[in-house]
Amino acid sequence: MRSLQLTLRSTGVDADSAYQRITEFERYSEFVDEVRSVVVHPGGGDGPLASDWDIFFRNGPLRWSEIDYFQRDARRIVFEQTDGDFQLFRGSWVVEPTADGCEVTFEVTFDFGIPSLAGVLEPIASKVLKEAIATIVGSLLGNVTVVDDPSIAAVIDARFAGAGVSRPAPVA
Repeated sequence: MRSLQLTLRSTGVDADSAYQRITEFERYSEFVDEVRSVVVHPGGGDGPLASDWDIFFRNGPLRWSEIDYFQRDARRIVFEQTDGDFQLFRGSWVVEPTADGCEVTFEVTFDFGIPSLAGVLEPIASKVLKEAIATIVGSLLGNVTVVDDPSIAAVIDARFAGAGVSRPAPVA
């Protein structure tokens, strides 16, 4: 089992707008090739919704369904797999206001359920997941800095450099 956290800081987008953009899961496939599709099945009103995810991972599909709980007042999303290829997959998104924008924290715990391959698969999955989340948030919010993972920050800075997206100096 592996847990990871990724925190990104955005300037110029307030926390409420950032939260709203992050809830648009269907758009994630526009930003990273690994996300092949996300199908959202809306619930009633402000209740939870179900979503089906199809991701390309290590030369093949990785699929799951999850339930997503939206806590709009707290700008928090909690999700948990209900069916799929993971033995365990659950986590959260939290968007906090800052003086000049917002900070987005993504946390997840996952387990493929294959102990003999955990040492190989889980570190690769962690890196792919962090890169994808940083790219998605950067695409949705425009100007982000990775706060807590210098190796991912370097990858994301290089990825966005060709797109003409300005990058602020990292915040210590």
